[in-house]
Amino acid sequence: MDTFELFNNGKLVLPEKETGFEEIAWSKHPTFEGVELKHIITATDTEGKFSYHLVRIAPGCSIGNHIHEVQLETHEVIKGSGKCVNADSAILYEPGTISIMQAGVPHEVTAGSEGLYLFAKFMPALC
Repeated sequence: MDTFELFNNGKLVLPEKETGFEEIAWSKHPTFEGVELKHIITATDTEGKFSYHLVRIAPGCSIGNHIHEVQLETHEVIKGSGKCVNADSAILYEPGTISIMQAGVPHEVTAGSEGLYLFAKFMPALC
């Protein structure tokens, strides 16, 4: 099983509960075609402090240029390849890459021919 599938089928373990990620449905991104999200930890879970999301971007698809006014966002590339434009700098995305987008900074992500699989974190929470 590859690393992405280990995450996709992983679990969140807290002192008071355990949640298997396979129980969490993938949802289509409301704006960007070919992008799906699995909301692992939401604002409800953390009183709005942070949120964690698995992100699956189909080959050649993009999360277009956008800004999160109040959230710092991080990406941990789990599988696949692509490119992130962060504050006008192009960053090659490949497994093991970690990228940080400061609040208020424009950024976009485009998947390569294999697709792109990310672990995205937001502080404060996105949703």
